[in-house]
Amino acid sequence: MLTGVHIVFLGGDARQIEVIRKCSEMDATVSVVGFDKLNERVLGVSWERLSSELLSAADVLVLPVVGCDDTGAIQTPYSGESLKLLDEHLAALPSHCTVYTGMAKPYLRSLCASHEVRLLELLDRDDVAIFNSIPTAEGALVMAIQNTPFTIHGSDCIVLGLGRTGFTMAKSLQGLGAKVRAGVRSEKDFARAEVMGWEPFLTRDLADHVRSVDLIFNTIPTMIVTAQILSRMPQSAVIIDLASAPGGCDFRYAEKRGIKALLAPGLPGIVAPKTAGMIIANALVQLISDEIKIRGDGE
Repeated sequence: MLTGVHIVFLGGDARQIEVIRKCSEMDATVSVVGFDKLNERVLGVSWERLSSELLSAADVLVLPVVGCDDTGAIQTPYSGESLKLLDEHLAALPSHCTVYTGMAKPYLRSLCASHEVRLLELLDRDDVAIFNSIPTAEGALVMAIQNTPFTIHGSDCIVLGLGRTGFTMAKSLQGLGAKVRAGVRSEKDFARAEVMGWEPFLTRDLADHVRSVDLIFNTIPTMIVTAQILSRMPQSAVIIDLASAPGGCDFRYAEKRGIKALLAPGLPGIVAPKTAGMIIANALVQLISDEIKIRGDGE
């Protein structure tokens, strides 16, 4: 239980609503900012405006999955007002307060560091990332089906990167009967792909493997599907880039060549916000509970 813990939420999408609900159910004192247009009210939650006074009473500050941008702006799809995280807000936090987000940009990291505030990025956790890869893969499959005139079954698919998302993506494609090739950067991933029944190749040799490809699913957040690669691909191919923005594809040249290339970050929050929210909620509650236990043991 989170009895006696004051958690402040600043903005967020539909995933955050599930996190708010879970924390309230665990008996935390929950204050939310940036949800004034939310139709469904969550029981046991107080609706506030952003202020240094509110933050001075926070034990935990929870930001959206994408944190804030490089100016401090926070996503508020459920509010008509904009939210901005400023230096004065971090200065108001108690010394024991922890800031949680999905992934932090340099602005947020710098702000927390300058005020010696503990910052935890939930998407860095293996359990969260692995569970999150499931709605990501499902969303990517929906996009592939909507943007191709052929079935996934029997299609020639390349997955670039065999991290947590890439592995789930390749396995999902295999389950639907696609021919799966995996572009990897290490001998370990090469062996893993081979064991799974996927055809592995090193990403440096990508140009030699795209002449007959139907679908490319990229998870590598650096420029890998370059103009040179695109020039060798069939015009009918579709690229779904699952890497963090700006992705790993030369979208300008893809458009020039008439190749459909789609940047698709944040799919869990789009296709399965309830599931994605519960994944985050469970991890957050566990981390806060662990922190309470550590503090209790230290007293």
